[in-house]
Parts: sequence; structure tokens; C-alpha cells
Amino acid sequence: MAQKAIDAVRTKELRLIPAIHEATWYRWMEDIRDWCISRQLWWGHQIPAYFVTIEGQPVGQDADDNSWISGRDEEDAYRKAQDKFGVDRSKIHLRRDEDVLDTWFSSGLFPFAIFGWPDETEDFKAFYPGSVLETGHDILFFWVARMVFFGQALCGALPFREVYLHAMVRDAQGRKMSKSLGNVIDPLDVIHGISLEALYAKLNESNLDTKEIERAKEGQKKSFPDGIPECGTDALRFALCAYTLQGRDINLDVLRVQGYRFFCNKLWNATRFAMMQGIGAGFRPQPRFQLSGNESQVDKWIVSRLAYAVRQCEDGFRNYEFPQATTACYNFWLYELCDVYLEYVKPKFQSGSAEEAENTRQILYTAFEIALRMISPFMPFISEELFQRLPRRSDDAAPSIMVTAYPDPEEFASYRDEALEKRFDFAYDIVKRIRSLRADYQLTKTKTQVTIECADEELCQLVKNFEAFILQLTNSSSLTAFVAGTQQAPAGCGIVTVSDRCRLFVLLKGVIDIDKEIARAEKKRNALQDQVKGTKDTMEKTGSKMPEAVREQNIQKIAQMETEIGHLADALQQLLAMK
Repeated sequence: MAQKAIDAVRTKELRLIPAIHEATWYRWMEDIRDWCISRQLWWGHQIPAYFVTIEGQPVGQDADDNSWISGRDEEDAYRKAQDKFGVDRSKIHLRRDEDVLDTWFSSGLFPFAIFGWPDETEDFKAFYPGSVLETGHDILFFWVARMVFFGQALCGALPFREVYLHAMVRDAQGRKMSKSLGNVIDPLDVIHGISLEALYAKLNESNLDTKEIERAKEGQKKSFPDGIPECGTDALRFALCAYTLQGRDINLDVLRVQGYRFFCNKLWNATRFAMMQGIGAGFRPQPRFQLSGNESQVDKWIVSRLAYAVRQCEDGFRNYEFPQATTACYNFWLYELCDVYLEYVKPKFQSGSAEEAENTRQILYTAFEIALRMISPFMPFISEELFQRLPRRSDDAAPSIMVTAYPDPEEFASYRDEALEKRFDFAYDIVKRIRSLRADYQLTKTKTQVTIECADEELCQLVKNFEAFILQLTNSSSLTAFVAGTQQAPAGCGIVTVSDRCRLFVLLKGVIDIDKEIARAEKKRNALQDQVKGTKDTMEKTGSKMPEAVREQNIQKIAQMETEIGHLADALQQLLAMK
């Protein structure tokens, strides 16, 4: 049986995922030992072995193999005893072994016993063998191997073709969860939330001794000083799938799970906003999505990114790379759909033409409907709730997201435009740099004029194509783009280099109080210089006594502060030039 199991993995008839576990499989199988299958427990499958006593003959010893027979039931055992010992049944006495089968032996029968084996039932014919088994890598040999043994030996076929072995969940510091350490995380506590006092109460009800309870309470106070926040089922499931990138172990940080709860809030608010903009009740989406030809560059970009996300999810699921799928969902929802596209389309519903608004609604509906279907396996509850609020493309569409087809990457493949995405990335880099400059001068609501100097006409045209996008996302009043050497940027601007082919100028003169900004920048620069000096002095005084980890942190901190001092020096130079 062991050799057959080895051959199945070597020939890829049986696939272990991740493949790093194949070495463990071979190590166990190639050094196989005898297996004691009996256990002295009060529960389990009683071993079908019978000790035979013949009337008028000496009673054998339990250790005498010759006195034992096995049978499917007592009748079968009597028949075998008659054949073996050649005596009449009336002279045979059977005593069944009181031991039960090893738990892993019984569990090994699971894939086919549940379908009525050894009878060839309709369920057995329909559902054996299965396709995928998902379990923990710590029981690869104890359970998975035994199922493979019995499936091949008793049914003539592997019980499954693939085995996905998930990581072990540990605490945020990578320690194994232990009641005595107080770092055990009950999934229900993460879902519903729990106070520190309630965690203490659970310990008091446990079977730990007094000293262990006190130590556990200290551990809980350190790990969960404010208790465990309510995160919900969807956030916990999403976090665990996102964590599987770590391989053999998951260091579960409840704060990261809480971060995904906030992400759920983002999904809810974004979908509700989109519905208020016209994709809710009364809106009729196209029976099949297609571009009208009148879309902007940003409209085409979001559809291209949707196509990319669908492909990433498909590949992630097919290859059991779940973090690839969770990352694609997270990035599309948060950084592309919410942070960019929703902000861009707001004016189209307020002041755009009817045609623009309708085109935007069709794209917006498609983006949300597909994005909900993408994230549904990870977040079934919130995705179902929001999906039910969206109109359907046809009257015979699936009634639930659970029975709706998962997005097909081939359906959107033609919309992927990598060249457009590169052009957009450049335009978005401009947006981020303008925003950074505005943040430096605390220009939260004040509109400013932007001038962009480009190296050539092609780049200048790129900027003009994204003019509306740049203006909307930077709260700018106007944008002028020109080729370097053809004109000059206005005086009194803050200057930012985007790349070696592009510089941008944000008009600050008349918008900010220059003297006040100079004083603010000088004060901040001086404070940072004092911090740098203080940190360096501390490092010099402490010398080799300072832990290496702390020294590295200080070096990084100094580097960050010196970079910020450099930015402030540049800003001061520009401010002084405006006076």
C-alpha cells in the first residue's frame, strides 16, 4: 500500500498542494512501520476479530494467533471457525475483541464508507472518487495517507485527485496557541467580539489550575488589552485566505482581521453610493456588457483593471493561490474602484450629459456586479446582501449570488489594455504628487492652478487626455500642459519633478501665506534636526550596549528624518523665491 501511495504522488496521479509536502509524504512512506490498529477506548469501531474456544479442547492464549479469526459479522466468524477447525458450530464459542480500531483507521474509511460501501450504492457510483481534500498538513500521514491506502486497496481507486494542505494558525508572535499562555483565539470571539473580562471568565471556567489561569490572564491582557473587536464572519474568512501565503504557519493578528472588517464597511458604503447614483431600483443594465465607444480613458481603464482582477482570481483559485485572489479583490475594490473611479465619476452624475451618465452607470454596474461575484467565495454574507439590492441583467438571471456563475476571464479578456494602464499610471502619479504638495501646504479645499511641463508632444497629449481626471482628483481649478521650451510656467509655483520627462507647477502665490509657511517649515525642519541630533547622540553614548534591533530602527528613523529635512529645504527654497 505504501509503494502504491508513493507511485501515485510521483506520477502526479495524486497532487499534494503545496508541493513542499511531497518530501514529508516520501519520508513517511519509504520508512513505513507496522501499525498497531487497536485502541483501548470507550468509543469507536469494535475490532471485528474473534477469539475461538472449542468445547472439549484446551483454551488457547490471547497471544496465540492461531486462536483468532476475523469476520464481517458473527455469522461470518462462525463459518470461518468451522472451516478452520473442522468442528460443528455447536462446539464453537466466540469472544469478540473488546478493543476498538485506531481513530485514524476508522477515519481512513471515510471517503467511501459514507456512501454505503461495501455495497455499490448509487451514491457510491456517483460520488466516489472525489476531487479535492482540504485538511491540515500536520495529519498528512495520519489521515490522508490512510485514506489513500484504503481507497486504493478496497475500492481500486484514489479517493481524491488533489490534497490542499492548509497552514497551522498561530498567534501574532508565531507561538502555538495554548490555553496556559492565554493566546488561544476562538473564531466565535473574533466573529462576535468579546471583552477582556469575558475572556477572563472563560479561563475561570476552564480546567486549568490556579497558577496556569493567572499566567493565561497575563497573556490575554498582553495580547488583547481591549478584548477582541467584533470582526464578523466575512472578515475572518477573508483574512485566513489572505494569510495562506505564509506557507506552513499563519501568524494570526486580530487587528488585521479588524482591518478587513473596515474593508467590508467600504464595500457596503461604496455599493450604496453607486446605487444612489442610479444603478439601483429602476436601472436596467445591458443584457450583456459592451462598450458604447464614447467612454473616456478612465472608463476604459477601470474595465481593463476589472479584466485583470477577474483573471487573477481565476488563476488564484485554479492554482490554490488564494492570496492571489484576495489581493486582486482587495486592490480592485479599494484602490481602483473606490479610491479612483468613484471619485472620478461623481461630476458626471451632477453636471454631465445624459449619454455620459448612462455610459457611466453601465460601467459602474458592471464593475460592482462582477466585483461582488469575485469576492463572494471569501465574503458570502455581505456580497449576497449587496447583490440582492442590484437589478438583474435579465428576468431569468440567477436568484442568488451563490448560484451565479463565477466571472469568466475570457468574457473580459478583450477589454484588457496594458498600454492604457501604463498611460493611466503616469497620470495617476501626477495626481499623487499634486496631492502631496497640496497636503504639505494644507490646501484642503482651496482650488489651485496646475501647469505641467512635458518633454515632448506625445507626453503632452497624454496629460491632456487625462485632464478631467487630474482636475477632479486633485481639486484643481485649471490645468495647462506644454512642451518644454515652448513657454514658461507662471511665477510663484511649487515645483515637483514627476520624472526626467515631466515637471509640474502648482500656483501657490496668492493662495498661501508665504511668511507663515516659511515659519512653519523652518520650525518643523529645526525640530527634525534636533531629533536627528538627539538620536545620534544616544547611539554614540550607548555604543555597543544598544541592542542591534534598536540600532537598526534608529538608523532607519534617522534616514527618514533626513529625507524629510531635505524635502523641507526644497520647499523653503521655493517659498523664499516667491517673496
